[in-house]
Amino acid sequence: MEWERLINDKRLGLEHMHGRGKGGQRTDFRRDYDRLVFSSPFRRLQNKTQVFPLPGSIFVHNRLTHSLEVSCVGKSMADAIASELRQKYASAAWVNQLYHLGDIVAAACLAHDLGNPPFGHSGEKAISTFFSEGAGREYRHLFTDEQWADFTNFEGNANALRALTHQFRGRRPGGFAMTYSTLASIVKYPYCSQLAGDKGKFGFFISESGTFRKIAEELGLELLPSPDGTSRYARHPLVYIVEAADDICYEVMDLEDAHKLKILTAKEVINTLLDFFPADRQEHMHDVMEHVDDPNEKISYLRSCVVGTLVDRCADTFIANEQAILAGAFTGSLLDHIPEIERNAYRNASKISNDKIYCARDVVDIELAGNSIITFLLEKLTHAVLNPTLNYSRLLLSQVPQQYEVDAPDVYGKVQAVLDHVSAMTDVYALDLYRKLNGMSLPAV
Repeated sequence: MEWERLINDKRLGLEHMHGRGKGGQRTDFRRDYDRLVFSSPFRRLQNKTQVFPLPGSIFVHNRLTHSLEVSCVGKSMADAIASELRQKYASAAWVNQLYHLGDIVAAACLAHDLGNPPFGHSGEKAISTFFSEGAGREYRHLFTDEQWADFTNFEGNANALRALTHQFRGRRPGGFAMTYSTLASIVKYPYCSQLAGDKGKFGFFISESGTFRKIAEELGLELLPSPDGTSRYARHPLVYIVEAADDICYEVMDLEDAHKLKILTAKEVINTLLDFFPADRQEHMHDVMEHVDDPNEKISYLRSCVVGTLVDRCADTFIANEQAILAGAFTGSLLDHIPEIERNAYRNASKISNDKIYCARDVVDIELAGNSIITFLLEKLTHAVLNPTLNYSRLLLSQVPQQYEVDAPDVYGKVQAVLDHVSAMTDVYALDLYRKLNGMSLPAV
């Protein structure tokens, strides 16, 4: 793959407008970033669970604050990488295109969670298991193998690409009309649901396969043969930066939130964060913390040090492996290849999260509640779109926003419209609709 092709400001759906100057100081990649910030789907992230239940008296991260932090970290990493690449390719005619890496990554980081349903990652699992284990199984005969795989492996990453590119009713072609490079930079798994494997990860629904193929061919993404005879595209190189920024933020910030919610003690979090540094650096950090009494401030200080260190190590790793990344031969994530001290510390932090945070009572409670709410809504809405002439169906479908094509000409499109609607809901909206449909909430009561 070649950087000259990988950095492309052509807009999906507006290809006929490409090359017509808009004037002003903003690049098209910066416009991507601004377009996302001012969009309704991005605002709704403020009311979607990241890991912990949305705040009462203690403010923890939600999808919006997480996405903003990922964008900051991703831009810093991309800028550091671009600086090195500009020196390497200083004589190339296209070298100035590398100045755009930071803006592309910043926009992609803002967009990376737009397709996630309410109630955190448990929302994704609730949707997929509705079809694989729940009441949705009775509809299996209505779909092809490819379509069914989309439902039983429902993935927020694939849904983000759909949310950004699908022409919902009343909208313009190309959806958000984002640049090709920004769109490619959010697709962590550049293959369809039938290749999802045991982890259930994939990058686009069958309905968006043509869109992704168009983007991939325009950018020159490498088509890689697999041992099983299938072909998969290589990731856009900037995906590795978006992925690393996301992993850094959720891992480190989850520790900080867990301390605020008293799931982890200050000592546990401080020791976990100190492990990212050699002994001499730890000694200096202890000296700094001696001047601070508030444990929250101590953790905040260490968190900033860890994030800065991981950004530097991931940038170094990207530069060291640039040729393998461009060839589609790089395996794993950037964090898998950073130096041993930081790599082992990150793995230890992940283990603590799995052992103590993600199984905490409050986290499991939100997963259980979210599963019940999403399953109920899917059951009612799916039955309604497949039986639209029933009285209850007409009443329920009249409340679905017009942009969702519940009257699509095929059953796959009808069920996709249900998933579009449910996955776009905030936690509060989903809960409110659940209560109304169960008769637990009335307008006048």
